[in-house]
Amino acid sequence: MSSPDKYDFGMIGLGTMGRNLLLNMGDHGVKGAGFDKDASKGELLEKESTHHNLKGFSDVKLFVESLNTPRAIMMLVPAGKIVDDVIAELLPLLSKGDILIDGGNSHFTDTNRRVDELETKGFHFFGMGISGGEEGARRGPSMMPGGDKDAYNVMKPILESIAAKVDGAPCVTYIGPGASGHFVKMVHNGIEYGLMQLIAETYEILKKGLKLDNAEIGKIFTKWNEGRLKSFLIEITKDIFAYKAPGTDHLLLDDIKDEAKAKGTGKWTSQVAMDLQAPIPTIDTAVSMRDLSKYKQLREQAAAIYSKDEPSLSVNKEEFLVALEQAFYFNMIISYAQGMQLLARASEEYKYDLKLDQIAKIWRGGCIIRSEFLNDIYNAYQKNASLAHLLLDGHVHDLVAAAVPGARKVLTATIAAGIATPAYASSLSYFDAFRSKRMPSNLTQAQRDYFGAHTYELIGKEGVFHTQWVPKSND
Repeated sequence: MSSPDKYDFGMIGLGTMGRNLLLNMGDHGVKGAGFDKDASKGELLEKESTHHNLKGFSDVKLFVESLNTPRAIMMLVPAGKIVDDVIAELLPLLSKGDILIDGGNSHFTDTNRRVDELETKGFHFFGMGISGGEEGARRGPSMMPGGDKDAYNVMKPILESIAAKVDGAPCVTYIGPGASGHFVKMVHNGIEYGLMQLIAETYEILKKGLKLDNAEIGKIFTKWNEGRLKSFLIEITKDIFAYKAPGTDHLLLDDIKDEAKAKGTGKWTSQVAMDLQAPIPTIDTAVSMRDLSKYKQLREQAAAIYSKDEPSLSVNKEEFLVALEQAFYFNMIISYAQGMQLLARASEEYKYDLKLDQIAKIWRGGCIIRSEFLNDIYNAYQKNASLAHLLLDGHVHDLVAAAVPGARKVLTATIAAGIATPAYASSLSYFDAFRSKRMPSNLTQAQRDYFGAHTYELIGKEGVFHTQWVPKSND
């Protein structure tokens, strides 16, 4: 029963994402309550509330009591044990039929467990991936809710109102049962890892290979963002190449230590991809390169031992930049294609019944991996919902065929010059193996049978076989 002096929605965790998401709701007429143990965060929420319809609490019992029933509460707290601790603290204060939403980056296996546990206790629960960072949360994120469909339908009007909009369509949709929402967000982040590594390698090529200064590099990213490479990540990259810290005469970028941190979603994507036997080498490479970056002292020692002339590309600059744009476009397509195939495999294995066209559609706005190319992905799966792999789509084939010569030209040059471009290399090798009618895996099977009697199959003959590859000694 709704009460005028109570609040329609509750948010637990008033950090950057939680506060901005609640402010977004407040802008759309939602009367919301926010809880954080740090009372100053609740005060900041109230101060920033445009319509003065948001209230901060630092007492969880008063927070819960302030909500209309059935209550709808979202948690935006760090993944892991903290989520379980918050749920355990909330449950004695809640009533059956209340809705709990985990809006953090929880591992999907944890979400599976929580879905089952809370359902048996009479609560509605769903996990929802949210992408877009601080600005997305405040002005319109992309959201990936999965789990209890009835609970989602209750929340649907609010979520659609605060989501990013592309061509008038909200960037939120029901993903599927169980932990599908968090799974899709995890893969989103894996694709993000791949794209970020590709951009970093492009920076390396421009700086070390072509010896361009920061202003020239910034102009290239700006130009790319005006064409088919238009995307959030290219857009913020051009901004980074224009930013100087107050009082300095050089880019802040040049002062940042070359050690990349990670919160785990990329690693989780690689791990589950191996479990599902869905190869995503571009994403795997991106995870590995973040890990390698952390060994700065070791890298400095190796640089001293293996010192050599500064790498340089002996190429025609203008022609090479054309090829580099093609190469990046090709590699970007491969990163998305690998992520989409992982989603297809997971949908089959976990019975998620994912609608890949709708996932591509909600990724077109609000989220970190939004790009012009997502329209092509959306169209491909709209045309054929059972498309086995994005690279088999006719239009995508044409895009790849036109871009792959640039990928080969760039990689040939960077390898010869000794410039590290591992994600570029992984993408092209994946593509060349994917388009191979016959891979050399028959030799792998022969070896496995030789040393471990693991057997093999034969072309055009049913059954499994084993060979004694060398005669047994009579001694």
